[in-house]
Amino acid sequence: MLLMPIALYALTIAAYAIGTTEFVIVGLLPTVASDLQITLPLAGLIVSVYALGVTFGAPVLTALTGRLNRKPLLIALMVLFIAGNSLAAISPSYPVLLFARVLTAFAHGVFFSLGSTIAADLVPENRRASAIALMFMGLTVAIVTGVPLGTWIGQQWGWRATFAAVGVLGAIACIALAVLLPSRLHKAPVASLTAQVRVLTSGPLLLVFGMTALGYGGTFVAFTYLATILETVTGFAASDVSLILILYGVAIAAGNLSGGFFANRHPVRALAWLFSAQAVILALFSLTQHASIPTLMTLAALGFLSFASVPGLQLYVVKQAQQFRPGAVDTASVGK
Repeated sequence: MLLMPIALYALTIAAYAIGTTEFVIVGLLPTVASDLQITLPLAGLIVSVYALGVTFGAPVLTALTGRLNRKPLLIALMVLFIAGNSLAAISPSYPVLLFARVLTAFAHGVFFSLGSTIAADLVPENRRASAIALMFMGLTVAIVTGVPLGTWIGQQWGWRATFAAVGVLGAIACIALAVLLPSRLHKAPVASLTAQVRVLTSGPLLLVFGMTALGYGGTFVAFTYLATILETVTGFAASDVSLILILYGVAIAAGNLSGGFFANRHPVRALAWLFSAQAVILALFSLTQHASIPTLMTLAALGFLSFASVPGLQLYVVKQAQQFRPGAVDTASVGK
């Protein structure tokens, strides 16, 4: 990892900021629900709306911005990211907060669709999965440090202070991209919006997207309400949640780095084993969540497995797109 091009670390820093804002809401859901006087399921929609913003907004924005140079585009995306988090920090109501999360989600989706292909292009082919893993390590480090710290800030000074702090992270990431990223980056031929939509007619790509949706569906349902499960089912105090999120994040970091190694040679074979193990652990969590020690052990295993498949999936979808939809590689990588 230390021998990777320095430009990859700019992508990692930006991924750290984006990962923090994506996942920090999980530890803040009870606080947000109480402050805005809404139900917990309604607060959970904050996570769902963010995901929908990534899913539907990112492909359209990727197509519309295809002619732009990649470095200025990535910097513009971080400016949008800062704006979204700043709006969240001053949100007076639930609808405004939802809108702010959608803005941030747009930046998220396009950034990772571009970032994955850039990361893969910066290294030899046999190191592409590891390069993608390094970029996604920003997400895992965010879960280890940014999410627990953001949760603690929210518990101490309110959830709005957390989003303000994330906005500052976005500014740091913007500077890192401006300084470390090369001015000239490889850019795939520009595809029309119609060509981008044709990604959804490719059987091999739809299979990868289905793997992503099914593989992460169960994990992220559990993760979304993790703070509530830990407090109301397992019986942990609210002050313990930040510490448990650190444990979960460390496991995710280990899984992400290991996943890059597993997927370098045989990504499909690695994914089959990883998703099988993940299914077993999720089933086990339904039994262990009532006791503290078994819960912690299960969460550590779940954290490891949930991100171990990320590099393999991202590499696999890029390879499939290059073969079946070469004009829409960036859009295809949004699917992950």
